[in-house]
Amino acid sequence: MKKNNVLFLLVWVLCSSFTLHKFYMAIYQVNHNVAKKRLEITARIFVDDLNSALDKKYKTKHFLGTDKQSSTDTEDLKKYLLDQLKITVNHQGKPITFKSSELDGNVLVCYLNCADVAKVTQIEVSNTILTEVFDEQENMMHFQFNGGKQTLVLDAEKTKGMLK
Repeated sequence: MKKNNVLFLLVWVLCSSFTLHKFYMAIYQVNHNVAKKRLEITARIFVDDLNSALDKKYKTKHFLGTDKQSSTDTEDLKKYLLDQLKITVNHQGKPITFKSSELDGNVLVCYLNCADVAKVTQIEVSNTILTEVFDEQENMMHFQFNGGKQTLVLDAEKTKGMLK
């Protein structure tokens, strides 16, 4: 009997060491386009995580990135992103516009922008995308403005950041 317990314990340890740990990260690139006077935002988010977040928020099943994707799925995505992502430039809140999205493997690439941004001295951002669903979610935000590059990593505990 003891031999069976030891064997079970050994098999359990080996199996558990090979299980995959889900990776919760989204990558955002925010560029200041001086010529067009706007911030251009590209968000790369795992599509299955987005579907889970939309399912939870809107209490219905979503099918982003599949042949079952509906216009309601797209509208819910747009509302969700615009509700969860806020940008303030030079102490002025800037409305974000959802432009489009496309599937790249298992990642949904979303294109957004903020118009009427001629000059940037300070950017404040609040990003709660997926943090209400996944405690381990990290939103890595890369910013390019005034000839420099800076990065913020936001998560469920730290959802806001500021750059100068």
